[in-house]
Amino acid sequence: MEPCVATFLKHSPMDARWQVLLRDEFEKPYFAALCSAVAQARQAGTVFPPEDEVFSALNLTPPDQVRCVILGQDPYHEQGQAHGLAFSVKPGVPLPRSLRNIYKERQADLGFSPAQTGCLVPWAEKGVLMINTVLTVNEGAANSHAKFGWQKFTDAVFRILWQLPQPVAFILWGKQAQTKLEKAVGAEASAPRLVISSAHPSPLSASKGFFGSRPFSRVDTFLKEHHSDIIGWEL
Repeated sequence: MEPCVATFLKHSPMDARWQVLLRDEFEKPYFAALCSAVAQARQAGTVFPPEDEVFSALNLTPPDQVRCVILGQDPYHEQGQAHGLAFSVKPGVPLPRSLRNIYKERQADLGFSPAQTGCLVPWAEKGVLMINTVLTVNEGAANSHAKFGWQKFTDAVFRILWQLPQPVAFILWGKQAQTKLEKAVGAEASAPRLVISSAHPSPLSASKGFFGSRPFSRVDTFLKEHHSDIIGWEL
């Protein structure tokens, strides 16, 4: 393992079970280049999320506990928002517009009142892996790390997710998320899978198929049918 990779993983921990499954990726040249690029970006300015939260999704939801996957794009890029979970923000941070729409759909689907917090850690702890396509970003500059190589890494994560031995539901909001899964599916899954595809919850597209898609109840119905604990979706 390259020294820069070892340093990166030391400061950005992930669950040991994910480390085992991803160990081949850590030895590839692209991952060393990725770690160096992120380190240089941190030296030059502010990068989100903080170092110790880059792999929060893989820390909070070990592979054997994954029951649902939600894929985002890249982290929020304003101060105090990103903490390593797609669509989630830290407690006390105003709700981003996409998350407000997610809560509206949850209310329509399950009857929950909109949550006062944007922190989705309780979902992660119940088996919802919420991971972005790109895991770091410069402050105030959306997609600024899009060419660092994160997509190769998260492609590897998705290939592993598709082959997990337990039932897993995939919620794919927007074309980017849907294309991500298409790349990962190179063989038949080894266990039941549910794929829910719809428009992104962004205000620009939510009315084009996100609202009314009922992803939360559909995931729980699928999990119940396959004798797995439901998510519940409480916060």
